[in-house]
Amino acid sequence: MTLLDHLRRMARNNLWSNDRLYRAVLALQPGEFEAGRVSFFPSIRETLNHILAVDLLYLDFLTEGGLGASAYDDFIPFDDAASLAAAQADFDRRLIAFCDGLSEADLDRRVITDRRQDGMIPERIGDILAHVFLHDIHHRGQVHAMLSGTSVPPPQLDEFLLDYDVKLRKDEVERLGLE
Repeated sequence: MTLLDHLRRMARNNLWSNDRLYRAVLALQPGEFEAGRVSFFPSIRETLNHILAVDLLYLDFLTEGGLGASAYDDFIPFDDAASLAAAQADFDRRLIAFCDGLSEADLDRRVITDRRQDGMIPERIGDILAHVFLHDIHHRGQVHAMLSGTSVPPPQLDEFLLDYDVKLRKDEVERLGLE
């Protein structure tokens, strides 16, 4: 397996993990999505909005979309879980398509990242993708922990990369088109 193969699998894992997490979030009782909690961001809603805002920022960098930091600054947070879930799923599929369109050589290509007052910093595409996946895993873990204090148990999020896991979650993998 090459690094590109791994990054493509991680993009698919993002879709799968977010789908599992959002199915739990969509089952929350009224008020639980926006309720104050102890975490880096003070609610499930704010944490999930942050994940999507950062995802969109980095996808703009990766695709050289030209929005720069405004991709994050101009992000309008979603108030309801269903709209946020749909927007995240749309992003996840766009990220899969982006990764599927890359070549091994693209991973070393540098694109400009807008770091506001710190300037326009060139970064390798492979490093940006690795950062996006780590960022998403980090904050999904926080939502996972916050779900422990709700009416909905947190879902399993680490059963994706092994053959056994794919077999165990075959219905989900097929439903999402991740075969």
